[in-house]
Amino acid sequence: MNRSELITAASAHSGVPTASVEQVLTSIQAVVIESLMNQEKVTIPGFLTLDVVERSARTGRNPKTGAPLEISARKAVRIAAGHGLKRAVAGIPATGN
Repeated sequence: MNRSELITAASAHSGVPTASVEQVLTSIQAVVIESLMNQEKVTIPGFLTLDVVERSARTGRNPKTGAPLEISARKAVRIAAGHGLKRAVAGIPATGN
């Protein structure tokens, strides 16, 4: 599902006009990005958690040639599925907790 399909589906599911859903989605995206840039964890209970992690420098290998190469340290986004999302994907009914 791409962004426009998500907006259309959310609009149909909620009865809210697509323009409003798109505006809300754009706002949520901006708030999440700003929070992560400020090293703040973003949690939507039962759905997902996003946070920034530090990846240390390491030696990797070029998959084509096998030659070693240095991969520099960097920040990355870690995404973890929440309990409710994991249960839904596994086909386990919601418990109400």
